[in-house]
Amino acid sequence: MFRSIIFAVVLCLSISTAHAEDKQILKQVEVMTVAKSGLMYEARIDTGAAKSSLHAYDLKIIGGESEKMQHNIGKMIEFTTENERGEKQRLQSKIVSTSTVRNSQGIETRYIVKLEIGFADGLKEVEVNLRNRSHMDYKLLIGRNFLKHDYIVDVSEKKTIGPTAKISIVETGLLFSTRIDTGAVENSLHAVNMRIENEDKQDKENNVGKMLTFTTMNEKGDKVDVRTKIRDTSLIRNAQGSEVRYLVRLAVGEPGEEFFVDVNLKDRSKMGHKLLIGRNWLQGHYLVDVSLK
Repeated sequence: MFRSIIFAVVLCLSISTAHAEDKQILKQVEVMTVAKSGLMYEARIDTGAAKSSLHAYDLKIIGGESEKMQHNIGKMIEFTTENERGEKQRLQSKIVSTSTVRNSQGIETRYIVKLEIGFADGLKEVEVNLRNRSHMDYKLLIGRNFLKHDYIVDVSEKKTIGPTAKISIVETGLLFSTRIDTGAVENSLHAVNMRIENEDKQDKENNVGKMLTFTTMNEKGDKVDVRTKIRDTSLIRNAQGSEVRYLVRLAVGEPGEEFFVDVNLKDRSKMGHKLLIGRNWLQGHYLVDVSLK
């Protein structure tokens, strides 16, 4: 019985993962279009909105407008839409409903129409509310009714980086020609001439928390001494065997975009790259494209 329960849980997780893998990942902002408009929008992806919304003004009910908005349901509406570049287009669609929205500005009722929106090569017909978004940065908002079943939203805004990159370490004042290595768990920095205050030479673990001064060098031969605290030790296994290295925390990143991360220290004098970037720096921040130069 217990085995059956475990199997069922694993099967459900496997199915959920498979379904997730079938969905396209969207960033916070995507370039999208509205069918028959010929316009491209910087569309805000908003999981907080039930329905999608399009910038629309100069609305005109074809055949005459009733005083109550609900009485116009089923009629054709003509409106002007405009993208972030100021490009305009006049569109028509049938009113399928109205929506009353409460927000910080009060209460407003909007017309809802069905439009094909999305990517130029993959449009999807959904209900879209029409409102004047002239004061908003994004003229097309993509809500849950478009995202459902087909898309996952990634708000981490990951950047793409190549197999090598120019990386700065703030504490060194140096720029390194760095190897990006998704096979490495941690970052590794060239370090020699390590001097530890009150060093225990028998047991490296006893040096955790002590101040360390080491010499590092970039690929140009520029050298500098760095003084910092030992945060921990790390056991590294590779083709040559295993070794224990000191871990320190440094501000590492593309120039001007550094953030603190753990770095292990190793004599990399025989290696082409004096700084190696591993998964603990990449994770949540970068995608690696090895075709980039």
